[in-house]
Amino acid sequence: MTTTAFSLYFDYRCPFARNASEHVIEAVQSGAPYVVEFRAFSQIQGTDDSGRPPVWDDPAKFRELIAGAAGIVVRDRFPAQFFDAHLSLFAIRHDDGEDLRDEAVVRRALVRVGLDADLVWKEIEDGWPIATFRAEHEESIARHRLFGVPTFVSPNRAVFVRLMHRPAGDGAVARSTIDRILDLMTNHPEINEFKHTSVPY
Repeated sequence: MTTTAFSLYFDYRCPFARNASEHVIEAVQSGAPYVVEFRAFSQIQGTDDSGRPPVWDDPAKFRELIAGAAGIVVRDRFPAQFFDAHLSLFAIRHDDGEDLRDEAVVRRALVRVGLDADLVWKEIEDGWPIATFRAEHEESIARHRLFGVPTFVSPNRAVFVRLMHRPAGDGAVARSTIDRILDLMTNHPEINEFKHTSVPY
């Protein structure tokens, strides 16, 4: 079976990034031959070129980064648990309405999927997750001109996509949705922008 490799940029604050991540994870868990790299993007930092100190260098903004940093730790140190943690961090914000700037909230999202939050926090305190977060964010802008999430990258094309529905546990729906995105990216580069003028739901 031929595999398809792509990256998906996310920020746990974004409900559309949650929708895209749910589709990708559901599709993979249902057997879709995707090799996916989840990469972090900070909506707080965005593409800010105002001359203000970047969020990574501002201690007052550290809380804005902890959810993304926690996701990076799990992805890189506990990869077998990443899907569960990734979805839990989205859910605690968008289903439970909690504040991802609160360490206790982020810890709770990790613990409820069986992770040791203390181990994750030790890694965050070591500093490398924030450095990785910064590197992924800055590379996304330098290489792909990202301006927001969710953005799919495969391999030299980057496409910002807003999915209005969630897969609701349906692997076939998830896979057909992601296949459609990948087909448009790969086979229809002439379509640069396609956006409904109103939300048809």
